[in-house]
Amino acid sequence: MVTPQVERDRAARGDVLTVSSEGPIRLVCMNRPEALNAANQDLHRRLAEVWGELEADDECRGVVLTGAGRAFSAGGDLGVLRQMHDDATYRERILKEGRRIIEGMVRFPWPIVAAVNGPAVGLGCSLAGLSDVVLIEESAYLADPHVSVGLVAGDGGVLTWPLLTSLLRAKEYLLTGDRIPAAEAVAFGLANRVVPDGASRAEAILLAQRMAEQPQAALKATKRALQYGLERAVLELLDFAVLAESVSSASPEHAAALTRMEKAAERGKK
Repeated sequence: MVTPQVERDRAARGDVLTVSSEGPIRLVCMNRPEALNAANQDLHRRLAEVWGELEADDECRGVVLTGAGRAFSAGGDLGVLRQMHDDATYRERILKEGRRIIEGMVRFPWPIVAAVNGPAVGLGCSLAGLSDVVLIEESAYLADPHVSVGLVAGDGGVLTWPLLTSLLRAKEYLLTGDRIPAAEAVAFGLANRVVPDGASRAEAILLAQRMAEQPQAALKATKRALQYGLERAVLELLDFAVLAESVSSASPEHAAALTRMEKAAERGKK
């Protein structure tokens, strides 16, 4: 079991992903608040590893996934995206990790409650969509801008949104990259309910603890039954989606978008 003191020590060391315990619940926190929890190389790797680690934790009965600071996750780190474009070997490794994140979450046996405490963009939006329950704060929003930056949404909303909301609505927001405010995310079926700003973590822990008190065999088997259709749909599409995203990652359109983003980031530093 990971104690609160271990959690504090990890945060002090600058660990990009921290895991702490609330009884049988594991609080998984993306911990790059200065970068809005954008996934750099280390955070992406830890997101791929953590689901196997938690499944092997005999005392774990549920997970709350959230972000440190004012964002859930801003998606992929710009440096990672640039290196993926420039280096085919690196691109293959990151996309393999992306598969592990998706497969790990889809197959995880205990409930995953996402506490969306701020913007959930790109990868952040994908993590919310792969969770079992999504609590979203009033000022938070979802957005999947893969297409807007010249990428196929291979590890994004294309995998889960058509199953969570209507196909027409999924097409509109994936093809435009538009933001989905919290109340609309609930109305669309992409989140369960809106909670006050600052309340998502505590409410998610309470909900996960309620689920953990249910009879364990029935809980796991019911989640497995509910997840069966999602797992089949996601894994059937995954090979094509990841290959398509890999091709788009090396495209001139994506390169041009990266250049614009890099210039904007430089202007923001001045």
